[in-house]
Amino acid sequence: MNLTVAATPEIAPAIKQVAEQWRQGGAEVGGTCVTVTVDAQNASTVAGAVSRDHSVSLVGLDPAPDAVQAPDVWVPDSTTWLQRLQTEAAGFLPSEVTSVAQSPLVLAAPEPVAQQLGWPSKKIGWTDLMGNFTSDEPLAVGIMNPTVDASGLTSLLAISQAVGANTPEGAEAKTRAMTALSTNKFQLREELMAKFPKSQADLANSDSVLLAPVSEEDVVAYNAQRPAIQLSAMYLEPSPAPLDYPYTIMPQLVDQQKSAAAKGLLEQLTAAAAKDTLAAAGLRAPDGTYGASFAAPMGAPQASPAVAATASKSASGGTAAAAGSGAALSAVVGSWIAITTPGRALTVFDTSGSMAIKVPTANGASRAQVTQAAARTGLGLFSDKWSVGVWKFSTNEDGEKPYKQLVPISALSTGRPALQSSIDKLNPTETGGTGLYDTLLAAYSHVKKDWTKGKINSVILFTDGKNDYAAGLKQDVFLSELKKQLDPTKPIRVILIGIGNEVSEQELKTIQSVDEKNFGVFIADDPTKITTIFAQAIGSRTGVK
Repeated sequence: MNLTVAATPEIAPAIKQVAEQWRQGGAEVGGTCVTVTVDAQNASTVAGAVSRDHSVSLVGLDPAPDAVQAPDVWVPDSTTWLQRLQTEAAGFLPSEVTSVAQSPLVLAAPEPVAQQLGWPSKKIGWTDLMGNFTSDEPLAVGIMNPTVDASGLTSLLAISQAVGANTPEGAEAKTRAMTALSTNKFQLREELMAKFPKSQADLANSDSVLLAPVSEEDVVAYNAQRPAIQLSAMYLEPSPAPLDYPYTIMPQLVDQQKSAAAKGLLEQLTAAAAKDTLAAAGLRAPDGTYGASFAAPMGAPQASPAVAATASKSASGGTAAAAGSGAALSAVVGSWIAITTPGRALTVFDTSGSMAIKVPTANGASRAQVTQAAARTGLGLFSDKWSVGVWKFSTNEDGEKPYKQLVPISALSTGRPALQSSIDKLNPTETGGTGLYDTLLAAYSHVKKDWTKGKINSVILFTDGKNDYAAGLKQDVFLSELKKQLDPTKPIRVILIGIGNEVSEQELKTIQSVDEKNFGVFIADDPTKITTIFAQAIGSRTGVK
């Protein structure tokens, strides 16, 4: 009986060694001999296969080729992959998730640069990294693309938490950091690590990377090549969640003997003897300690914080680390997409009478005022690579039309002032109803008319109610007409954001059913959370389940 394992490249050799030792010791289940085939595969590749098999997609990640098949057991570098998949595919429920190793996230720098920053005598925090982005002579900072790499995603999550991105000041700081990081983003870790200086002369090379949040294992592997300039691993405070290498028994593994074999291999990987095997690969045990052969970087703690309980869903629970909720990860991805990816968006705001209702958690501000504040912050995330327009809707906003254009879809490189000033005009109409159906159909048609290849084309609609427009389209007619507009060669992302606890979630879900792949529904029960929900919506597809 053969058990297939797909493991992220840095841990694959250790798993192969442990599996081979198990085989030599007589690996068997119920009298049947067990062999283990371990393939080194990037986590993004396997995630692409899983999302393809579940007919979903992760924002920023391409589906895997049909030749890539999901294994019996998957060991990605981080639980964040499982959380992102489960945000989109509720049916992805592994039978077991258990961390088998860890590697702390560190800030890597050439030793001369680290010494200049005061390491290891001085403790380094995320505020030091953020301060670099506002320095008169900032150091070049590299990062892995967070849509395809867990270290990049975890780094951005830590930055968001450090700056308090729910405030306008925090959002501005996060946007500034992401904008700077986007100039040195990489798809493969090998590409990033190759950008560190190879000589003293390279330290002054504008093409070199001088700082990068990577894993401790990346630094250990780099220094093992004995470069002329070694890297320091600066352990940031507060410590972000480590890469936690969750041993994931996949949900399609229903054969009882194979399932037992998978659990048998897990026992071998979590046995005390495996610690030295992991150490030789530059990895720590899940409890943060390391074996005798571990080449600890200068300043490395004897034990990093142990892996926490998992936030991913499994049939039997687990002990893999939780870098954050799936929603928090989606918000980080959404912010990154808005800042780094070209797009066209028509933003549509509800100005019906109910938007004048006061929000208890907002010091008496109305839903409209809270939404306007969120719009200023959220729309500020979009880089100048985007073109954005603004509509408002209620009833009879423009003659008999329930919607009215305030700003046409135009490049933010020149149109940002007009966009920002239009937000002041999103005031509720006292007796206005909610012409939801007519407005959304018109907005979708409007974006489709000038659909642009190579960009994210989207409609982002905010509403606090349900369709309330007697003279407008009935639901069955609206849904039929919207379906006619769909063109698989011109996908349009539709994000429906419900505001407050009176919005008709069911009605929005009915609209979502027209195109489950590209339509998403997101509910901000507390309107003061709209900014976070807005970023989350950009970074995920399916929304509420």
